[in-house]
Amino acid sequence: MSVYFRSLMLVAMAGLAAALLRWALPQCPGCKAAPPVAMAAPPREPAHGIRIWYPANNYPHLSLPDGRQDVVRSVLNITKPMSFGDFVWNADRIPAGPVWVRIDLSRQLLSVFRGGHEIGSAVILYGTDGKATPFGTFTILEKDADHYSRSYDAPMPYMLRLTQDGVAIHGSAVRQGWATHGCIGVPLDFARLLFGVADKGDSVVILPIQPGIQKSETPSHRVGLNSNDLLAALLTSSLHPI
Repeated sequence: MSVYFRSLMLVAMAGLAAALLRWALPQCPGCKAAPPVAMAAPPREPAHGIRIWYPANNYPHLSLPDGRQDVVRSVLNITKPMSFGDFVWNADRIPAGPVWVRIDLSRQLLSVFRGGHEIGSAVILYGTDGKATPFGTFTILEKDADHYSRSYDAPMPYMLRLTQDGVAIHGSAVRQGWATHGCIGVPLDFARLLFGVADKGDSVVILPIQPGIQKSETPSHRVGLNSNDLLAALLTSSLHPI
């Protein structure tokens, strides 16, 4: 058999096979081939335990020195002890709202609240004898991301000025045994985040050192708090200066 006739037979057999296959498959008039579907990325697992939420009908309140009551809607769930240089920041799912800062000198902790939600907490440095940090209620008077102190010949990055004589919150190397000249020193990355959410006119409440805490105690006695300790401090104590 010539090559020509073998080629004709192969073509005919291929056509017959295709016809049989179409007949064998179920028919669906009007159906169209489905377009290729892109595979969706797997859903991200929701983060659990980032914060502790309070029910809307049972919000706790914090008493401010000017007599106002500030609602606490949620706090960060800090599950590990915090030490010098540590901070926690999480503003996920937290809407815009008024910002205020709570500084507890006895515990060496700063908490940032927005709309009643705690979004940040950090271990701080503060001023000691001779250059003590003042306590009371202040407002942010000035913001300067690249501030340099002429008085102390030192940079004070992400500075939030609280008093006319220079007391401020600013980025610092937060280490055990160190102190400031009256300012509140916070870790640099925390200072940057706080600078981004705080505005001029926002309130800063500084609580004094409680009478039971002696100057001879090491700072480690006043840090290392977890969420339970912080919750107790926030929700059972008044913010009125002692």
